Amino acid sequence: MSDHVPVTAKQVAELAGVSRAAVSRSFTPGASVSPETRRKVMAAAEALGYQVNHLARGLISAQSGLVALIAAEIETPYRASLLSALSQALQSAGKTPILIATDRSDESVKEALHKARSYRTEAAVMFSGMPDTALADLCLRNGMRLVLINRDETREGTLQIRLDDRQAGRSAFNLLAKTGCRRMGLVSSSAGTPSLTGRIEGFREAAREAGAALGEWVAGETGYETGLQAGTELFARPDAPDGVFCVTDLLAMGVMDAARHRLGLQVPRDAAIIGFDNIPQAGWESYRLTTFDQPIDEIAVATVDWLAAPAEPGMPGETVCLPARLVWRDTVRRPLEPGRD
Repeated sequence: MSDHVPVTAKQVAELAGVSRAAVSRSFTPGASVSPETRRKVMAAAEALGYQVNHLARGLISAQSGLVALIAAEIETPYRASLLSALSQALQSAGKTPILIATDRSDESVKEALHKARSYRTEAAVMFSGMPDTALADLCLRNGMRLVLINRDETREGTLQIRLDDRQAGRSAFNLLAKTGCRRMGLVSSSAGTPSLTGRIEGFREAAREAGAALGEWVAGETGYETGLQAGTELFARPDAPDGVFCVTDLLAMGVMDAARHRLGLQVPRDAAIIGFDNIPQAGWESYRLTTFDQPIDEIAVATVDWLAAPAEPGMPGETVCLPARLVWRDTVRRPLEPGRD
């Protein structure tokens, strides 16, 4: 056969000596077809190099098997790890993930959703801060199932997967206090996503309850350079913090390098630092960062399990709230023992 002309189901049927419908049934899971007919079809398909056009099937049946992963900042370690885990889990479940990269603007997200709909995707998985209510409603009206990761809302017919970010923020403050820190610092970006906001609010709440003042930096992008700038300013203050919670690991690494390399401080002797995400780099020998783990595998399993279940009209929204587990490494001292300074 020509390398440039795809083999058709009709050609497979002719070689196998069966009908075109028999070829279709042979490649349809659960369809009624005799073992002998299926054997003939598969042998002919292998000989000709035939592959089923799943996209064409989806245009007819509205079950394309396509799942759009719509995300911004795909180059960041946490987002890249999550996209990889979701892609592998979806493929293992017989789905075909397609990645649509966006920026954080409403127009970019709107364009991504329209593109996903044009390919007859069955579902879209969208990440923190996206989409707005009108865009989500548009997808739902057109029969697209939605998985919303790290959004603080429940919508009819959608799955929301989020972490208990507020509790993690509270835990970060309490951990620093138990290890002897007295001047607390908080570092975040200006992104204002629900997940980052929850961590900030939890940390602030715990500080208010303890009557502790906070040195804060909430500005810039959610990346290493912002952390470097924040750490340089915070640790240069007369009342520099001796314990800092950073709402992502990249911020924490920037803060940590500012403390060590710009101001000559030792971590954790002079300042304890906690991050969030548990990206692979957090475990590198040069950081050994204490952080909260994003349960990436659990997020992927929850997504696939929900998409595998039949969709029903008017089905209520479902929320899965996962804990953020502490991963203790070397940037925080162990709690003080009773009777010791």
